[in-house]
Amino acid sequence: MKIPAQCGVKPFWSPWLAGLALGLILLLTFVLTGHGLGATGFTTRLAAWIGVEVAPAATEANRYLGGMVEGANPLPSWITWQVLGVVIGGAFAAWRSGRFRVQLDGARTLGTPRRAAMALIGGLLAGFGARISAGCTSGLGLSGAAVLSLAGFAFLVAFFAVGLIVSRIVRGVV
Repeated sequence: MKIPAQCGVKPFWSPWLAGLALGLILLLTFVLTGHGLGATGFTTRLAAWIGVEVAPAATEANRYLGGMVEGANPLPSWITWQVLGVVIGGAFAAWRSGRFRVQLDGARTLGTPRRAAMALIGGLLAGFGARISAGCTSGLGLSGAAVLSLAGFAFLVAFFAVGLIVSRIVRGVV
């Protein structure tokens, strides 16, 4: 899509160039940190930190969160800095390209309240699924597939298949 130069918005990168850049960033992440990319580990660490602040005894006794809070704050981790870097870097890139704005995509077709509810429910279900499968699309999908993990490929196939099916059901196509 061509964007007129006078509107001050820079065009998107070529998908090939963006994919190559993502692959190089993933490789650098493995080489420099020994970890792949990921995001849901941060939300779990954030939940553990909030749990320690609100109900320390219950959080420490929890089999899932307790190991993260033993003797230390769970937030200072490589994944926290990675997620903060993604948020700050994404906001900076959107600002530099003239695309920074707050919007709710799909509100015209679904209506704002329904679209917001669908986005919230979808995000919660995707986050729940990511924790059950021990990784999100970036952690298990990208990083797992990059190291030729069968679980990574299985996750990507299942994630895309379920996404296509659910989008057709939500839109009333099926």
